[in-house]
Amino acid sequence: MRFNRTIAAAAATVIAAAGLVACSDSSETSTSESADGNVTVKIGTTDADQKAWSVFADKAEEEGITLDIVRFTEYPQVNPALDEGQIEISKFQTINYQAQYNASANKDLRIIGSGEINVLGLYWKDHDSIDGIEGEEVAIPNDPSNQGRAINVLVQAGLVTLKEGAPQLTPTPTDIDQDASKVSVIPVDASQTPNAYNEGRPAIINNNWLSRAGIDPASSVFADDPNSELAEPYINVFTVEADQLDNETYQKIVDIWQSPEVTAALDEDSNGTAVQVQRTADELNEILDRLTEEYK
Repeated sequence: MRFNRTIAAAAATVIAAAGLVACSDSSETSTSESADGNVTVKIGTTDADQKAWSVFADKAEEEGITLDIVRFTEYPQVNPALDEGQIEISKFQTINYQAQYNASANKDLRIIGSGEINVLGLYWKDHDSIDGIEGEEVAIPNDPSNQGRAINVLVQAGLVTLKEGAPQLTPTPTDIDQDASKVSVIPVDASQTPNAYNEGRPAIINNNWLSRAGIDPASSVFADDPNSELAEPYINVFTVEADQLDNETYQKIVDIWQSPEVTAALDEDSNGTAVQVQRTADELNEILDRLTEEYK
């Protein structure tokens, strides 16, 4: 397997002040062709340790693309790196996260293709359904990227009703009609949702915290529908500069991610909770633009 792994070492504040500091075997920031005819592309991610990324790199190599994987430790580092030309393409974020960045930074990063969506579930220790859950207080992650989706899981489960006029895709706890709802919510740090679960409280728990807490993803009492419009903001995407939407090499990279081999590895990494999504760039950017306007 031929691919370079580079470590993004600068914090987000340092990136803003002085540009991305990263270790790389090459000073090139644009697609380049090697002596053997392979094209090298710098792609940024926070997930390089996953098996899917090793399979991804191998498949890309077979297709004549060497992935120079720039490995970041924190989400806020990646989009500025793309803006500054330190990487050419990224895959680490949802449409929702990208919309927040575009709105807050006044940028126009675009989506060239879709990856997977991770199903988000409601977990309730020693229960196998939502029967009897009325009156319970449900712990939900309090970060902006996940809080709205967690509330919508409860909406889809018929446990929460939103007030008239509430934003459909990005609701907050203040948008919940308490009198019309069957449960209440308590926002906590995402890392604390497994603790709430272990204390016997129902909780919406993200995939990464499930694995760390040793909770079986298949034990959810309810999970959102990855094909629902309410789940659209949480599709993971490949992001590029606006003038690169027609780049055929980048489009090919998206196709490789959607291959059966990468999909199988992704399924293994996620314990079956990741579902590949195939949407056009136009459809994805329409969702992005709609969300960006909500965040402005």
